[in-house]
Amino acid sequence: MSTRTNRWTATRRLRTLLHGDGGMSTAEYAVGTVAAVAFASLLYSVVTGDSIKDALAGLIARGLEGGGV
Repeated sequence: MSTRTNRWTATRRLRTLLHGDGGMSTAEYAVGTVAAVAFASLLYSVVTGDSIKDALAGLIARGLEGGGV
């Protein structure tokens, strides 16, 4: 290969690496949305669980009593 061809190929590879595809495809958006919904539902179930409610109620009660340990 000539030097000119090598330079053109290297420039094209660098441009592809720097700019990429420019965004996600529809399938990637779908997978990302499903993952976000799964994480949100897991977080919701943890936050609304009894242990969290009890811990928050205890924290508020201690704060109202003057913060004693």
